[in-house]
Order: sequence, then C-alpha cells, then structure tokens
Amino acid sequence: MFRNQYDTDVTVWSPEGRLLQVEYAMESVKQGSACVGIRSSTHSVLGALKRSVSELSSHQQKILSIDTHLGIAIAGLTADARTLAKYMRSECLNHKYVYGTQMPSGRLMTDLADRHQRTTQTYVRRPYGVGLLVASYDKTGPHLYQTCPSGNVYEYTATAIGARSQSGRTYLEKHYESVQGDAAGDDSSTTTTTSVDDLIMHALRALAGCVSGDGELTKANGSIGVVGKDTKFHLIEGDDLQPYLDRLELEGGGADDDDDDDDGDGDDGDEKEEEAKAEPMET
Repeated sequence: MFRNQYDTDVTVWSPEGRLLQVEYAMESVKQGSACVGIRSSTHSVLGALKRSVSELSSHQQKILSIDTHLGIAIAGLTADARTLAKYMRSECLNHKYVYGTQMPSGRLMTDLADRHQRTTQTYVRRPYGVGLLVASYDKTGPHLYQTCPSGNVYEYTATAIGARSQSGRTYLEKHYESVQGDAAGDDSSTTTTTSVDDLIMHALRALAGCVSGDGELTKANGSIGVVGKDTKFHLIEGDDLQPYLDRLELEGGGADDDDDDDDGDGDDGDEKEEEAKAEPMET
C-alpha cells in the first residue's frame, strides 16, 4: 500500500468507494502474530503465538481473560487490544451488577462492533488496529467470534487470524467436522475431557503451521485459553502446556500443517514473511 490524497482521514472516501484508513487497520491485523480458535458442542478453545521483541525480553501476552465465561485472543496493535479489553471488562461488570448474571456474549459482541464502527465515521479518531477472537460460553452454549476494525463481527466454528494464518485455516477446514462429531456424541465426563484435549491439540497443530521460518512452537511462545460447560475461562501456558507439546512432537510436529502450507500459501506466504521482517508494532 502507498499513501495518496484519500487516506489522510478516515471519513474521506476514495473514488472506488473505499475507506483507506479502515483497510490499513485491517492490514495491521494481518501482520500481527497468529491466533486460532475452535469450538465444539461443549467448549471453545483459543490458541495464540506470543512474540518477544528480543531474546532478552519476555513474550507479550496474547490471550486475555475478560470474565469467567469469556476471553479474547488478539492480533494487531496490543495497546488497542488493551483498551478494548478494559471496555469489555467494564461492560461485563456493569451487567453483572445490574442483572446479577453474566453478560450474554452476543450482546457484548454487538456493543463491541458498534464501538469499532463509530471510529470509522468520526473525524478525530482512527480505527482500532486490532482483530479479536472471542471465545465464550453462556446459556446458549459455546461461541467463537471474530471482530474486524471495520465494525463487522462474525461467528465461527473454527478460524485463524494474523500473519501466516492461512495454513492454520486450511488445517481447521479439513478437520473441524470430525471435531464437531467427536464432541457432540456423548455427554459423559470422559468424552467431555477427551474432546477438550482434542480441541487443544487441533489448536496447537494449526498454530504449528503458522510459526515463521525455522522457528518452532514451544511452551514459551505458545498459549491456550479454554472455556466451556462447567469450565471457567483459564489459560494453559508454560509447564502446563508442555504435555500437549510433547504429544504434538510424538505425532510429527504438525506435519499436516506443512502440507497445507505447500498447497495453499504459495507466494502469499513469502510476502507475509517479508512483512514480518519489517518489525511491525503488532504482536
């Protein structure tokens, strides 16, 4: 992309009917590190790759807890994500204070979409340069949403966003139906536990295909968030994540993702690697 006379303000339309600053914000999401999400009939799982600015720094948090029934994974500007996370926490607390119950995720997503959209038609503001994957569980079951800087919100069964996320999406497209079938069968505690582990493993396999270059998925740069029936939202990181990574290594370290990368990425993968080398602010 390059600057022109139509991208100086978010309220200026180009002759092609485009809002260029909104498209720039959507581009920042594509340069953020990858996040994946998948849900079954009982649980929703988020996975994210964490970045560090140097070998001497810690990895930035990519999955944030909003409420006991809801959490988010971020791709894009971390500072914008923190602002939106603070807003979502306030809305959940206010709803719980007034009504005594957890806020329905669909209502929160509508309010969040409106907040995104207001920045696209206000003169003194810019769009939020971050995309969110939102995993939640409420009275209607588990949900997985994706937000966009343009103000659009989509509900998914499985998806991935961020840099080199195409291989993750391809993997999820091939396997989400079997996951849905496995998790929807029996409601016994054994099946529920197994299905959660299956969701986590599918998320890790998808993430493994999104790692750049010669890097690998480790307990330091990997993060998993889980929420579901009788399960509050919680993170699986560090030593708690290591058993799943060991299992992934025994299976072949995400070989399916490498095949998907060859089939689907092509030149797009090289372009995204060049963008990642430019050291953007996104995480």
